[in-house]
Amino acid sequence: MNIAIDFDGTIVEHNYPAIGKEIPYAIETLKKLQADRHRLILWTAREGQLLTDAVEFCRARGLEFYAINSDVPSDSWKDNAPTRKLKVDMFIDDRNLGGLPDWSVIYEMISHNLTYGDIIRNGMSELFDVEEEKTPGFFRRIIDRCRSSREKYNHGSSSGRRHRSSSGRPKRSSRGSHHW
Repeated sequence: MNIAIDFDGTIVEHNYPAIGKEIPYAIETLKKLQADRHRLILWTAREGQLLTDAVEFCRARGLEFYAINSDVPSDSWKDNAPTRKLKVDMFIDDRNLGGLPDWSVIYEMISHNLTYGDIIRNGMSELFDVEEEKTPGFFRRIIDRCRSSREKYNHGSSSGRRHRSSSGRPKRSSRGSHHW
């Protein structure tokens, strides 16, 4: 799998233009993904000397990228040529919807071909054999909130018709999206 990885906020903490403190287990996880035969591409807004510093930071820790700001190694990242959209299977970036998961979760998601949807549908405890906590975790709260909204929608109106068509089916909005 070809995977593009951001630098600031993903491999290191945000401290741009300086290089922030390494995020725990980022480099180790990326090296393990390489050992699993994934191609890693550094995809960052850094350029010039700032990009060189980021590449050297990773290189000093034993992490070499397949390509940098490109999906082919032959493109020279040192030329500061305009970048183009990458042809990759996945992006790892702290700006993802839902934020950056812990690097151990990232590894499990990639290794088991899981999505956020899989994790939410099945719950973290079922996927990773984690015992249920007394206080519900983040994903459990999302699942519970979705179920609550669905129940409220299906059973919450006094007439039962406010959100349903005359056939009893849920109405679609003018944009074609579905209601819970």
